[in-house]
Amino acid sequence: MYEPDISRLAKVAYPDRPPCPAATNTAKYSQAHEQVPLALAMANKMTPDERAAELKKARNKMAWAVLPKIPHLIRLFFARLLGLSETARYLSLKTDMTLTIFRSMLSGAHGSKPQTVTDTQAMSCLDPGVKGKLWVSNTVSDVPPEGGIREALMSVIRSMADSEAQAAASFRVPDIVPVEAEWTGYRSGAGENDPLPDISEEQKYEEMMKECNNATTVLFFHGGAYYLCDPATHRPLAMRLAKEMGGRVYSVRYRLAPQHPFPAALLDALVSYFTLLYPPPGSIHEAVSPRDIVLGGDSAGGNLAAVLTQTLLQLHRQGTKIAWFGVKRRVPLPAGVTLVSPWLDITQSMPSWSTNQKWDYLPHPSAREKIDYAPCPAWPASPPRTHLYVDDALRTHPLVSAHLAPSWAGAPPVWVVCGWECLADEARYFVAKLRAGGVRVAFEEYEAMPHDFIHILPSIAESERCFQGWARFITATRKEPEGIEASYTYIKAKTLEESEGDVEKLTPYDEEGVRELVAAKLRVEDPNMVFTPRI
Repeated sequence: MYEPDISRLAKVAYPDRPPCPAATNTAKYSQAHEQVPLALAMANKMTPDERAAELKKARNKMAWAVLPKIPHLIRLFFARLLGLSETARYLSLKTDMTLTIFRSMLSGAHGSKPQTVTDTQAMSCLDPGVKGKLWVSNTVSDVPPEGGIREALMSVIRSMADSEAQAAASFRVPDIVPVEAEWTGYRSGAGENDPLPDISEEQKYEEMMKECNNATTVLFFHGGAYYLCDPATHRPLAMRLAKEMGGRVYSVRYRLAPQHPFPAALLDALVSYFTLLYPPPGSIHEAVSPRDIVLGGDSAGGNLAAVLTQTLLQLHRQGTKIAWFGVKRRVPLPAGVTLVSPWLDITQSMPSWSTNQKWDYLPHPSAREKIDYAPCPAWPASPPRTHLYVDDALRTHPLVSAHLAPSWAGAPPVWVVCGWECLADEARYFVAKLRAGGVRVAFEEYEAMPHDFIHILPSIAESERCFQGWARFITATRKEPEGIEASYTYIKAKTLEESEGDVEKLTPYDEEGVRELVAAKLRVEDPNMVFTPRI
């Protein structure tokens, strides 16, 4: 198993990031880098040859790690050959083998030496560089002189908590920091291996904008369980989406847990939304109308997009105005919200975590709870907690587990996609809850597909169909928002045959039933204890 050299990985974690993006200053950029985990912070920039050698080393180690999985692949092959594989009806051999390898590697059953959380983070954030049909312009937001945006978020967190249901808990209130992001677009004239031109970040942004057919901007949050991955890992996804919709993606490098637990990522998301709406002085982009902003995210990033939406709903309902660079700014809602395999239930309490294991590669929560990370400065946390992302008492806060939010009334149109994955129950329940609240939600369910399939299996036909559906929804928020209707589309594996799903059978659970499931998972005797503590 690969044991990364963190002193070197620190140099290659973000190799293409400039020492000072255009329209920013060195102090601001340095402050942003102080917020990332130590193992991910950029040290001395490596030469292209050094970076290539380090990436080759990592890939070779990963290839060797696959060798112990060969017996799993042999069993899979003969099961399919003998007609004993249920998955063979729905998945190609290549897809089935890919998922088998992922499942085996993520199970933790291969006897590898325990890694630290920091090592795992660094590996997940290795930057392969930018080449091909892809524009990337790095930017970083400025910090407003006022603390109003953090105060507004903390107010919402407090207002959605129940101080009587649980004992009071405290957590570290995050600082407002410069938030890095990547403007990402499609670069039509580039060859497959063409590097980005050696021009400033502002010039890259201007070139990207020449290829945008419309002003639509997806404010995107990457997945990775809130402690892994980076915009660099999701560039192919962002580029493909930009191509399909003819717009651009603003992919946020939010702070990762466990070094920065809740609500740091949510604060970064809110700052990023305001940065688009009301660009700080010196920004390379012009103000983006809320009618042109669609929130998006996959997995944990889908949850982050959902809880940001809930935060905006609360502030919008209250008529809150936030002091932002000397001006009191209103809080408008975005044009739409798009969620890919969203991880909405941080407690992982719903039955599909067990019943859908054969269709997914994600390990069962009981297996994840047994992961024995080698100790490092980041983990175990101090004071102790069991969850990487959030203090234990806050796992049921509606801005942590979005499916527990009491109301979504007034939310903009929402697009949700999932497969036959471990998170299917929470996605289907969430869709039903949105519909009950009068939200126009377009739900697409893909037969036999695993978690976040468009990210891990980008070349299969189901992923192509999913990107098309995603782009169509985004386009509709701009061209004909009033024409968006609630829908449930079921897409069959291989054939992509579409049928209308039965909305009455979306979920067998009501709110009380979901609360009981969460209570049981958290070993709480009273289901009514599914609330959040005083902040």
